[in-house]
Amino acid sequence: MSGYTMLRNGGLGNGGQPWMLRWSSRIRLSWLSFTLFIILVFFPLIAHYYLTTIDDANDPDRRIFGPRTGNELCEVKHVQDLCRIRESVSEELLQLEAKRQELNSEIAKLNVKIEACKKSIENAKQDLLQLKNVISQTEHSYKELMAQNQPKLSLPIRLLPEKDDINIPLPKSKRNCGLHNCFDYSRCPLTSGFPVFVYNSDKYPFGNLIDPLIRQALEASVRNNVYVTENANNACIYVVLMGEMQEPVMPKPTELEEQLHSLPYWRTDGHNHLIINLSRKSETQNYLYNVSTGRAMIAQSTFYDSQYRPGFDIVVSPLVHAMSEPNFLEIPPQVPVKRKYLFSFQGEKIESLHSSLQEARSFEEEIEGNAPADYDDRIIATLKAVQDSKLDFVMVEFTCKNQAKPSLPTEWALCGERDDRLELLKQSTFALIITPGDSQLIISAGSAMRLFEALEVGAIPVILGEQVQLPYHDTIRWNEAVLILPKPRVTEVHFLLRSISDNDLLSLRRQGRFLWETYFSTSDTVFNTILATIRTRLQIPAAPIKDEPAVEIPHRSGKAAGTDPNMADNGDLDLGPVETEPPYASPKYLRNFTLTAADIYRNWNTAPGPFHLYPHTPFDPLLPSEAKFLGSGTGFRPIGGGAGGSGKEFQAALGGNVPREQFTVVMLTYEREEVLMNSLERLNGLPYLNKVVVVWNSPKLPSEDLLWPDIGLPIVIVRTEKNSLNNRFLPWDQIETEAVLSIDDDAHLRHDEIMFGFRVWREARDRIVGFPGRYHAWDISHRSWLYNSNYSCELSMVLTGAAFFHKYYAYLYSYVMPQAIRDMVDEYINCEDIAMNFLVSHITRKPPIKVTSRWTFRCPGCPQALSHDDSHFHERHKCINFFVKVYGYMPLLYTQFRVDSVLFKTRLPHDKTKCFKFI
Repeated sequence: MSGYTMLRNGGLGNGGQPWMLRWSSRIRLSWLSFTLFIILVFFPLIAHYYLTTIDDANDPDRRIFGPRTGNELCEVKHVQDLCRIRESVSEELLQLEAKRQELNSEIAKLNVKIEACKKSIENAKQDLLQLKNVISQTEHSYKELMAQNQPKLSLPIRLLPEKDDINIPLPKSKRNCGLHNCFDYSRCPLTSGFPVFVYNSDKYPFGNLIDPLIRQALEASVRNNVYVTENANNACIYVVLMGEMQEPVMPKPTELEEQLHSLPYWRTDGHNHLIINLSRKSETQNYLYNVSTGRAMIAQSTFYDSQYRPGFDIVVSPLVHAMSEPNFLEIPPQVPVKRKYLFSFQGEKIESLHSSLQEARSFEEEIEGNAPADYDDRIIATLKAVQDSKLDFVMVEFTCKNQAKPSLPTEWALCGERDDRLELLKQSTFALIITPGDSQLIISAGSAMRLFEALEVGAIPVILGEQVQLPYHDTIRWNEAVLILPKPRVTEVHFLLRSISDNDLLSLRRQGRFLWETYFSTSDTVFNTILATIRTRLQIPAAPIKDEPAVEIPHRSGKAAGTDPNMADNGDLDLGPVETEPPYASPKYLRNFTLTAADIYRNWNTAPGPFHLYPHTPFDPLLPSEAKFLGSGTGFRPIGGGAGGSGKEFQAALGGNVPREQFTVVMLTYEREEVLMNSLERLNGLPYLNKVVVVWNSPKLPSEDLLWPDIGLPIVIVRTEKNSLNNRFLPWDQIETEAVLSIDDDAHLRHDEIMFGFRVWREARDRIVGFPGRYHAWDISHRSWLYNSNYSCELSMVLTGAAFFHKYYAYLYSYVMPQAIRDMVDEYINCEDIAMNFLVSHITRKPPIKVTSRWTFRCPGCPQALSHDDSHFHERHKCINFFVKVYGYMPLLYTQFRVDSVLFKTRLPHDKTKCFKFI
């Protein structure tokens, strides 16, 4: 205890010595620091020296710490794995280093290329800017040249009726009246559209005396005519409707003349007026013979030579079918060509020429010269001799079994009722028409009635009397349908008729049927033909036919459609450019004012031939087509793609007369959304496609959540008024191209097949070009036509479920083709493709063209269509036979011609020529 206390007190014993303790502490710290320094510095140096001294020994076995070779080190079992890892890592490091150097080299090269590309882009921008300037200057120069070569024209000043006080004296003789001196052209400018004002027959006295059937028929035709206007001040023509007057109340000639002159727009002389006097019977009187009509034009079926003004008045046909359409089932077929009787004639001469000349007649002083000799006795004797010879079956009767119909003097009166006369004509190859003995009577209602009935049933008219003026004779070439002979050749009639070949007989009969259907058959055709005659004389273009307005169904587009490899896998085949610009329509041919006499005769008479057998629309018989769909194949076309080159260049350019052209797909569908979507997706990437028009034929709208594929082109969904297969061929206004690809929603075609069909159609634009072929056959046992879909080397039809056709035929199918055919299609919900083939073959007299060897085109796994029904083929048999009755003959033509692409998909070098070979 005491020692402890002493230490705490800092001393030893009593008083201690604290400084000793402090000194000893310093010595200990110094020694410890020195010891650590020696250990940390000198010991490693000594150890290093020792080790290096040992490794310097000559004996390699004494090397303990020195470096060893890899093999020696690897002999150690514990480090073998580490050695392998080291070797692989070293090798990879060497490879990465080599690759790094290579990449650095490539980066350097790419940097050089980038700099070069930047310079090229700058140069290209400068060149593009220069080209734009050149184009702009060229367009400006072109506009200046066009402005210099095209003078500015203004519309002519219209003379309104209330301002028309000009009183031009009438010609000295009314026979001298023509368009040049009796017509006011200022009311009918070329750009007027030919407005026609029709007087209301109820507002003038003689209108109530007209035959009710004629009046109702004409009023119905007026309501449907596109030229009729209610604005009388701007009218070009003023039409006065007349017809058979009801007996016994008939106005006197002076009363009728006063009533005509009192019309509100008669203007003292009746210029620009047209009086239409139609007859429904053969005994119609010539009411206007003693009436002064001034400068008004007259259209009727009976004219005396002193009354008729050539080029001004119009000879028309009688209005037989006033309020009814002709029944095509009652019209006999055009074949066989030869019938029971070689020719027939029934008539009775009520009054001879000499007795008629003794009667007092008005305008007698205008009859110049002596009356011609009366050949009637010679005609009777000659025809009876032919009948008695029995060389051919002929039927001639010069005395009516029943009371003859009333007729004009010297005219052969009709015998019996109309049905009895038609039955005889149905059995006659030729129908004799003997003109009146009075040469001053150039046409009569009785002769016009005989002509109408002969054309209706297919008896070829043979007219004895060359002085006759047939209906619309200044625009229709009657020699293509009628034989006109002078009466002195009556002795040669039998020889002439027997010498005509069957082909010529069929041509005459077919042309006669065409003229009857087009210009005489109904009240609409008669009224339209009368107006078209005047409009053609005035050289005013026809109004274009209207497109069918498309009521679009809104829809949503989903994601971009993919490309089916089965559809687009064409190898190195270049189907055509993928269009990068917006779709473009076919060039429109807007019909201008360059109308010539050749155009008139071609439009009225050409049959059969491409685009001419029905050279009109229901609105206008003279209109050969709507201007915008017929004429783009005519006229100047820039030359392109015709400079030669390799097959690759040939494939990439359409070339030809229309080097820049697209087509429109029209797809008919009915409540098969999944099938439809798949078909639309398959069209993605198809070259030369303008747009897709989906005809939604169901009253039920598509599902609201349905996503339509985005194929990069417009898809237009059109809503129809009813479920009809005829909707497939409506001329929708959304179709802006001449080429139309009609395709079913379950059709499965590759892109190269579609493109090949398009190229073939461009070489035969007036024909149907498609894939599935069919043919018709004659059933001898049942004596009827059959529809056949078996595989055959011969065909006569191409189904429009996958076929190209011209839009022109859509107008003809919907507006011109007989309504009975479209009704048949709606009744059976079938046969629309057969109807189109009938129509095109009837017009062109050419068969369709089948491309490729495929016979079916249905997609695998799709739901069954209507064609799989057992009744499908039975209905098609009935359709063919019904269509034959409507047309009067079988228009379909057989062909073994088929177009195959021999080298279209053959892999050849690009420097070798590739082409189509048609076999």
